[in-house]
Amino acid sequence: MDSDGLARLMTDLRPRLHRYCTRMVGSAFDGEDVVQDALASAIQAFPSAGEIQHPESWLLRIAHNAALDALRRRKRQGFAESDEALSNLADHGAHADARVAAAASLANFLHLPTIQRSTVVLADVLGYSPAETADMLGVSLAAVKSALHRGRVRLQELVDTPDDSMPSLSDADRERLNRYADRFNARDFDALRDLLSEEVRLDLVNRVRLAGRKDVSVYFTRYEQAAACRLRLGFAEGRAVLLASDPAVATAEIAYVILLDWADERIVAIRDFRYAPYVTESLDMRSV
Repeated sequence: MDSDGLARLMTDLRPRLHRYCTRMVGSAFDGEDVVQDALASAIQAFPSAGEIQHPESWLLRIAHNAALDALRRRKRQGFAESDEALSNLADHGAHADARVAAAASLANFLHLPTIQRSTVVLADVLGYSPAETADMLGVSLAAVKSALHRGRVRLQELVDTPDDSMPSLSDADRERLNRYADRFNARDFDALRDLLSEEVRLDLVNRVRLAGRKDVSVYFTRYEQAAACRLRLGFAEGRAVLLASDPAVATAEIAYVILLDWADERIVAIRDFRYAPYVTESLDMRSV
């Protein structure tokens, strides 16, 4: 595999890598950050990797390590993250239940110890065999089978106890996001440019990153050419977002999401998933 082959592999596998990383870290948004870290690590490691026998497994292993690094950072920052010693896992065996994994929320996966989470996602979400899962994780087949059994049992318990809590949104947040959506839908992009802070950052995920008001202003020029795109207020992962309908991207009612961060009524960050619509697959989204 040459560098062009690596680029094609990363493009083809990016949605699959996102499905894995998202469930490992419990967030579709954070999962995309982990994917970006993993792809950067793959590019850096490729020249010295030698002949790669199984490129897909190689890339997924890098994504797995990137997810573990993200979880370790959470530990250092004070987030609780339980784990089990692989050597203590016994071989119980189990049958796959992809339906349970599909019904589980991202928060459900976070309640599983890391090894259980990894094996359930690889086997029941991504469809790898136990042997392939063991190879990617670098553990024994017995450890994988045990972790799968325990993880599936625990995940079923969590799915059977749904969380019906609704996120809250302040009146001020609701007003400014609705105002942004109204101006966007009216194609009043000059008014939106006026809201940008001087140090605003743009992450057009899977496409480009820009910083500074002058450069980020070009972002709206692209949307001037997307006449059918419309925004409305919604929730995803417990935070307020803008839900985009855009037939140029997807026929679904929600094609992708946009995140805005504010400071003193100015926009300081925009994260737009127009070019990463696969992220919506893992999001629990609700219109307001």
